[in-house]
Amino acid sequence: MEPLIVTLKLDADTFARFDHLRREHFPAKLNHLSAHLTLFHHLPGEERGRVEEELRAVAPTAAVELQVTGLRSLGRGVAFELASPPLNSLHAKLARRWAHWLTPQDRQGFRPHVTVQNKVTPDEARVLKALLTADFSPFTARGEGFQLWRYLNGPWALEAEVPFLIHPV
Repeated sequence: MEPLIVTLKLDADTFARFDHLRREHFPAKLNHLSAHLTLFHHLPGEERGRVEEELRAVAPTAAVELQVTGLRSLGRGVAFELASPPLNSLHAKLARRWAHWLTPQDRQGFRPHVTVQNKVTPDEARVLKALLTADFSPFTARGEGFQLWRYLNGPWALEAEVPFLIHPV
């Protein structure tokens, strides 16, 4: 069965900003996805019910504040870096629950980011990073829920959304 992916649902303004940049700078024929902040890349597809149940069990009672702090080179792409102690704590709690399922990629340190360009030449990536860095000012965003996706060998299919009980941050 196809694996599951867990992402953080971003507030509408932040999502629109990142998704616009992704559509503009990610090679169109390789871009099967909207902008996203991945929490877990590969969970067992046959455990869908249990994964959703555990997402609901740990979902916070308020939006999670995120600081968009800068840009990161991916070598062949560019991502926005985010910082959030509450998000790090949520991720760690889920990682402990799912430790026996985690792939090496999901066992690595959690470094929240949103990729807006990938699979380009290193020169193209350097140019975009310089361009975006020149106009960048840190800003605050919100995580408003979990999204559970099914990986379909390229594109993803949304399986469930688990909203946080949203209160202003």
